Amino acid sequence: MAVRILKVSSLASALLASSGLYLYSRPLDINDLSVIRFGRAAATTAVISYDYLTAFRHVEHGTEEYQAVKSKVHLRSAERLRDLCCSNRGTFIKVGQHLGALDYLLPEEYTSTLKVLHSRAPQSSLEEIQQLSEIFVSFEEEPQGAASLAQVHRAVLHDGRTVAVKVQHPKVQKQSSKDIMVMEVLVKAVHWLFPDFAFMWLVEEAKKNMPLELDFLNEGHNAERVASLLSHFPFLKVPTIHWDLSTKRILTMEFVEGGQVDDRDYMKKHNINVNKISENLGQLYSEMIFVHGFVHCDPHPGNVLVRRQKQQTEIVLLDHGLYQVLQPDFRMDYCHLWMSLIHGDMSGVERYSRRLGAGDLFPLFACVLTARSWNAVNTGISSAPVTQAEDVEIRTNAARYLPQISDLLNRVPRQMLLLLKTNDLLRGIETTLQTRASSSSFINMSRCCVRAVARHKRSKARSRSRRVQIMLTESLSLWKLSVYELLLWFRGSMMIRWLAAILAFLH
Repeated sequence: MAVRILKVSSLASALLASSGLYLYSRPLDINDLSVIRFGRAAATTAVISYDYLTAFRHVEHGTEEYQAVKSKVHLRSAERLRDLCCSNRGTFIKVGQHLGALDYLLPEEYTSTLKVLHSRAPQSSLEEIQQLSEIFVSFEEEPQGAASLAQVHRAVLHDGRTVAVKVQHPKVQKQSSKDIMVMEVLVKAVHWLFPDFAFMWLVEEAKKNMPLELDFLNEGHNAERVASLLSHFPFLKVPTIHWDLSTKRILTMEFVEGGQVDDRDYMKKHNINVNKISENLGQLYSEMIFVHGFVHCDPHPGNVLVRRQKQQTEIVLLDHGLYQVLQPDFRMDYCHLWMSLIHGDMSGVERYSRRLGAGDLFPLFACVLTARSWNAVNTGISSAPVTQAEDVEIRTNAARYLPQISDLLNRVPRQMLLLLKTNDLLRGIETTLQTRASSSSFINMSRCCVRAVARHKRSKARSRSRRVQIMLTESLSLWKLSVYELLLWFRGSMMIRWLAAILAFLH
């Protein structure tokens, strides 16, 4: 215990020393001044607002010209917002990354422009982290990766083990609360100018989540908890935390290498089955969302790696700072809603959408949640394949119905917001891997929903006979899903053999 305390004390001292060295060995950076950061944000907001107020004065609403002008204004505004995030860094980049992940909720001009923030996060200089290198045998100066709140360095411990050291940027902690206050003031001002612009949900999420993401001990506990909950999946790898070398601002963990989950070339080179990776990732998230209600909410490709370990292909889950805990009643309604969406049960879709706060906007909610057209939702999303035309329609509608989407996001429970972001990030990965809306993903999702509902009912059952009845019903439902999956596999195998026979005959 004394040794551990000594290590943590040394690490904390190194962190304080590095911060002190940074403060006293460099001239003041005007970008650190609150008045400069606020002025820059206010000026950008004013320019964007003026652009939207004046751009449409001489254009008739609803015409092709109007749509073209609107697209140009969206793009200009997105670029200004991106530049603001890059200049103010920290919390601004984090919020910008969040917006860039909402592919099916915001106009494409915004999401495509803001996505670059994942690769343009700032790096802290060596002067800011050099004191940490004394704790390790070796410490690479060049970070393996830099994010909005921290950067990761490769290091070697005295016992020879290689570790990843996540170091928080020195100024982020101090600036984050002031930055969020600035955002709140500006969002309210824009809402006053444009009543349809209702993005207070974004500020509220930042207020709630930023302190948690800045506490790296909390991140370490999240990592251990999800590793325990999903320990029955042999293909999941969560890096081990070195608690004796971790503090609230430094997280030391096992170093794990791999390719990003959207890197098809890497998978091809290492003989990794793309379809299996997509299926396994879907299993992980269905289990997190529907069964456990403990959800990793930042699955962008940089946080999800794949690697080949002997005969086993593994998914490596990184960055456990942002999790959403789902309340049981919310989780059950969400389970029932997805089961209704999969099977095309429209009365169930309306009932559970309303229970989740969508009200009369339940058709829009169903489309936003699934990123599918209303026709596909009516048919049952497991029965209607995704087409390119449908995908374009959904992205176009995100711009057309932005006021209604803003209203919807302010209505639904706060738990839903990070789930929508998570859904969009996962869909982005599936789209890149070309595995979107596969039958296996719906079967795995259905299995998790059945198990979650049965577990919830058993917890409420008062008699043994009722618990047995629930268990039998669950087993029957799972058996039906297995039979259906076997039928799909058999049908697919037969189709492949027929195609092979036809090609052989033609040649």
